[in-house]
Amino acid sequence: MTGDVVLRPGRGIPNGLVIPDAELVERFSRSSGPGGQSVNTTDSRVELRWDVGASTAVTEPQRERLLERLAPRLVDGVLSIAASEHRSQLQNRTAARARLVHYVSEGLEPPAPSRRASRPSRAAKARRVDAKRRRGDVKANRRRPPMD
Repeated sequence: MTGDVVLRPGRGIPNGLVIPDAELVERFSRSSGPGGQSVNTTDSRVELRWDVGASTAVTEPQRERLLERLAPRLVDGVLSIAASEHRSQLQNRTAARARLVHYVSEGLEPPAPSRRASRPSRAAKARRVDAKRRRGDVKANRRRPPMD
């Protein structure tokens, strides 16, 4: 199960990325919540830590982007992920690594292009006003007819 974490080529990662297993630190502890008879004996909760600031897997521009984009999740440049949703330690390890892949690929994505402000065309304004008028007519026709 243990091994390098591989990110496939994509936006922000043109050649893909391999995070060596040696850079990942896993810690195991007892998971909270229900678990049956084995709840007090198995250390199924997994905490996965990766030091982004000291990693050799990323280039300097990638490191800067990761440190900036993942700043709310980092503590002293270390990304920490906890997984305890499964009863099995193996499943939690897989979930933590999948979450690591998600966060890193999301953090390396280039920023979206900035939006150019635009104005509605004259025809679009006319359609909007016409639709409002028609809707007002529909609502006006729901009223009771005047008593003459």
